[in-house]
Formats: sequence, structure tokens, C-alpha cells
Amino acid sequence: MTTPETDLRIALFQPDIPGNTGAILRLAACLGLTVDIIEPAGFDLSDRALKRAGMDYVEQASLRRHLNWRSFQDWAAAEQRRLVLASTRAPTAYTQFAFQPRDILLFGRESVGAPDHVHEAADARILIPMAEGRRSLNLALSVAMIAGEAIRQGQLSAS
Repeated sequence: MTTPETDLRIALFQPDIPGNTGAILRLAACLGLTVDIIEPAGFDLSDRALKRAGMDYVEQASLRRHLNWRSFQDWAAAEQRRLVLASTRAPTAYTQFAFQPRDILLFGRESVGAPDHVHEAADARILIPMAEGRRSLNLALSVAMIAGEAIRQGQLSAS
């Protein structure tokens, strides 16, 4: 089974951990998704840990770098894309959200999440429900869960 045609994208706001970014690039390469990295990142994007985590998939991944939040936001608006922010402060569970094929799944920094101005700019905010008292999941796991649900919904609507 192959993944459906989609223009869904994953955006990482100033990622901190190269291993997570590498794992996300590997996931995106395997699912045929593009990753947007909103700089500055907390590491050199040519970092060995990034390549180690993504293995040979880093070269196969579709990656677009944005110099800062403003340039990313301008690009997304010009492309008429909806920004869907994953946040522990969101009101809607990702499984209850209706994804669209051209959505950008936006994720904040591993260390502090997304700042208020990113929350305010998002068209929608979603969360992964967790057990009481838990702070957050690993970023790469969160991306995999939410991207998987968005792709699943696209497969259902295509059938």
C-alpha cells in the first residue's frame, strides 16, 4: 500500500535536538512529506547527529529551510496554507480534528514549545491527550502520531 497523494507538510519551529529532527526527516522521506524548518535551529543542520538519526533518509527527505518565523509565515500565507499547531495548550484532540490535504502540521521547540506569537498565528491548535500529570511526548513521536492521523483521514476521504 502506498501513501495517498498529499501536499501535507511538517514544520518545525526552531528545533533544539538534532536526533529528533533526523528522525522526523526519515519519517517524512518514508511518507513522502516535506519538512519545513523554521530557523534558527538549536544546532547546525549539517550536524552528524542529524545525519545519524535520519540515516541515509536525510538525503531523500524533502526539506525547506526558512530563515525565521516571518519568512515562513509569509511563504505559508502566499501558498494559502492552513497552520495547524500541536500544543499542550490546545483545546482539540488531534483525533477529533478534520485535517486538510494542504495543511502544515506545525510543532514547537522541544525545550519550550511554541511562543505566544506562533500560537496566535496558527489557524488551528490540536493536542495529543495524555495521562494526568504528564508534560509532553517526544517530538518525533508526536509528529508521527499526528501525521499518521492526517494521512489516515486523507485515505478515508479518498475512498
